Amino acid sequence: MATTRIGWHVHAPRSAVYRLLVDAKSVQKWQVPTGMSSEVHEFEAHEGGRFRITLTYDDPTGTGKTTAQSDTHHGHFVTLVPDEQVVQVVEFDSDDPTMGGEMIIALTLTDAANGGTDIVALHENLPAGVDPELNELGWRLSLAKLAALAETGRLP
Repeated sequence: MATTRIGWHVHAPRSAVYRLLVDAKSVQKWQVPTGMSSEVHEFEAHEGGRFRITLTYDDPTGTGKTTAQSDTHHGHFVTLVPDEQVVQVVEFDSDDPTMGGEMIIALTLTDAANGGTDIVALHENLPAGVDPELNELGWRLSLAKLAALAETGRLP
């Protein structure tokens, strides 16, 4: 199983970044790659709390993991350390066996030497049907949105 690891710098304090990681309305805005929309069905931001989110492609692609046009995933929060870390177990809703299995997503926040926050986003146990390069691209697009929200309060 593949792993994606991405570092990102945000010109905002860890507390501001962390709030965006555990707020359903914020997650709906930033944790969606460009070219998709997001719907948060369930989001309980506490250890053991569940979530369920659907990402829908804006244009017809036929490449969705759950339906031809959508990727729905669900899971639960394993670790929530305020202003430091969010760890989730995530699984796609899919009949495709190559999309099955639990993934672990860990977002770790540290103070940057030059001010602001450094994020390390680690996405482990990618299913065989997920292209690691496309996964990394999706996370980079999402982290850029997260940074913009933390820095300016709006999306790019």
